[in-house]
Amino acid sequence: MKKTIITGITGASGSIYALNFLKHAAELEVDLRVVITDMGASVFRHETGMTLTDALMRLDIHEGNTGPIKIYDNNDMFADIASGSYKTDGMAVLPCSMKTLSGIANGYSASLLERAADVTLKEKRNLILAVRETPLSIIHLKNMTLAAEAGAVILPAAPGFYHRPKTIDDLADFITGKILDQLGIEHKLKTVWKEY
Repeated sequence: MKKTIITGITGASGSIYALNFLKHAAELEVDLRVVITDMGASVFRHETGMTLTDALMRLDIHEGNTGPIKIYDNNDMFADIASGSYKTDGMAVLPCSMKTLSGIANGYSASLLERAADVTLKEKRNLILAVRETPLSIIHLKNMTLAAEAGAVILPAAPGFYHRPKTIDDLADFITGKILDQLGIEHKLKTVWKEY
């Protein structure tokens, strides 16, 4: 059965993680619901040289090709993903900025992305926060604890190296694989410990 996953993209550095996740999820025919913050769009453009829409078209990820994908306006609080009545199989926020983490952890739903995360938590669905910051302050750590206590999975965008990555894409694949694992989506990315 096809899964519906909300993907939130924020202004933290690490746009490669979002793009990699969308690519692999689309190949696995996940029904993707994407919301990107204004700063997320700016950082994405800075780090990739493309808008999110252009990047998805370049990867040939669009409605009718790899499966359903919809990009939402982060200010659209009337969007279906703002309601718990809209059934999804979870949400991944990647990269997750400390600002967005704070909003989610403290229930401050000032944007569609934060509201969708709030709904995901209240409906007891999987919420994966791929946090991207270093070093971490005590405020960051407390907000991560609050989010985890509410049911979120804190999944730092810190790839492993036991699979002997050769490229930056291999590192991004690792994080994507870990997120897919948490969402219960089968894949063939290298995340399982074994001798390589």
